[in-house]
Amino acid sequence: MEAVKSKAKGTAVSVKLLSRVRSSPFAFPLAAFAALAMFVISESSYQQTSSTFDKLGEQGIARTTVQQLWRCLTDAETGQRGYLLTGRKEYLRPYDEGTVQVGEALAWLDEYYGREPYTAELMRRVHQASVNKLSELRETMKLHDEGSEGAWQELMLSNIGKEQMDTVRTVSAELLKFETARVAAGRASVSQTLLLNRIGVTAMTALSLLALFMYLRQTSALVLQREEQRRVVQAERDQLEIEVSRRTDQLTNLARYLQTVREDERMRLARELHDELGALLTAAKLDVARLKSRLGPLTPEVAERIQHLNEALNNGIALKRRIIEDLRPSSLSNLGLVAALEILVAEWGARSEVAVDRELSPVRLRPSGELTVYRLVQEALTNISKYARASRVEVKLSSEDGMVRVSVRDNGVGFDTEVPRSSAHGLLGMRYRLETENGRMVLSSAPGEGTLIEAELPESAAPVATPPATGEATGSVASAT
Repeated sequence: MEAVKSKAKGTAVSVKLLSRVRSSPFAFPLAAFAALAMFVISESSYQQTSSTFDKLGEQGIARTTVQQLWRCLTDAETGQRGYLLTGRKEYLRPYDEGTVQVGEALAWLDEYYGREPYTAELMRRVHQASVNKLSELRETMKLHDEGSEGAWQELMLSNIGKEQMDTVRTVSAELLKFETARVAAGRASVSQTLLLNRIGVTAMTALSLLALFMYLRQTSALVLQREEQRRVVQAERDQLEIEVSRRTDQLTNLARYLQTVREDERMRLARELHDELGALLTAAKLDVARLKSRLGPLTPEVAERIQHLNEALNNGIALKRRIIEDLRPSSLSNLGLVAALEILVAEWGARSEVAVDRELSPVRLRPSGELTVYRLVQEALTNISKYARASRVEVKLSSEDGMVRVSVRDNGVGFDTEVPRSSAHGLLGMRYRLETENGRMVLSSAPGEGTLIEAELPESAAPVATPPATGEATGSVASAT
């Protein structure tokens, strides 16, 4: 019972003390003093530690440079041995590179170790030994090039180079030992600084926590509530972004699929029209020719009817060819992209009575890329016919820096690209088609300033030829009949 009373009394005293601290007018000055003290301690520790780390970094570079000096001398000697044994110039590459790197390492080490008398003397010995070693290597190769076989072999067997390398290794080891001692001293200094900083920061942190406890306790519930609301909003936003991205990917894939299906269906329909309808029209025309030859002398009325039937069949064959060309241009497969565009632009200019300037250069594209460029120009010319009211059109096709560039410009009425247009589905389809080929399209226009459609897509590594479709390969048969 007494223990319970003592515990309750202790709790009451703690609560009372905490209440007094929370309501004390010295809380804010205490917090300000603690923050200032923490700043001073932290800044002084940072400056000292930063200076020590700079020195440690420079010492690390010195150790690396000393080791690099060994390696470069060894590389130079290896290149010299290889050259002397084989006489092949390619073995001199390690020697040349090692000589240059030895010079750079010696220059840096001379400046670094020249600050203290002890290290300056060690570095002088290393420098002299390195120079002597390079001189020995150079002299040996010179004697070899002059044809003095005995002289360079005797020089190599004199152990002069070995003595110089031993001097470099011994003195460099002393330098590394010296740097190791300095690194250890720097690390000890950093550890001591960090310990003092830790003690000071811990003490000041305790004071800061005591002063800030009053404010944090009052605002913790509000902070938690706001954080919860932020998490909820962020989760909903992330979910919406995921859903939008998923739907966008689905629509993009669907658009690409529909474009592919559309071209495949056009190809299938063109092939069937040529194979089936072409065969029927050709057979009918041949039957008319046989019938005409077997009837003998014809009356004017029968001759007129047969002539009319023959013209109707010719018109049907011509109509069939135009439909097939619109569905799948045979000129693209048989003659290539440039010729197909020439035909397309020429026929469009004749129909629309619009002057067309064209600059078409051969490019290297896959068949799907050639069809994409052809459809782009075709769609652009169709839009010009419908909306532009242009008097001149310019079509360009070129290749530069591995990219194929195509552009169609007109001097028509133009339009505002910022205003949504319900009739822009064709260009939108072209944009998706170009993205399928890893290309892009840019549309530039303004009211009264005409319209420019520019597109580019990667050039193929080599021209890819595909066999013509059945309908396209036998197009000459229908035209001949």
